[in-house]
Amino acid sequence: MNESHEPVDGDVFTPPVVVRPPTHGARPYRRVEIYGRTVGRATSAADVAEFVRRAGVEDPDLTDPGLIGWDGGDETVWTAP
Repeated sequence: MNESHEPVDGDVFTPPVVVRPPTHGARPYRRVEIYGRTVGRATSAADVAEFVRRAGVEDPDLTDPGLIGWDGGDETVWTAP
């Protein structure tokens, strides 16, 4: 799997958690999906970790591409360009 989560050699893997790009506006957030279902809006990496903990992962590694796919920037990006 490459860094952008694009399929490689026919690989169609999608991690169970997907964090969508930051929204625009005065209070930007990133939508968090688990297995394709929106579970909430995150305004920080701590929010993402809490959603993943609630889904059953005790100590989530936010940098694990097998667990989380970050669209529009990694766990350090919280405002839209």
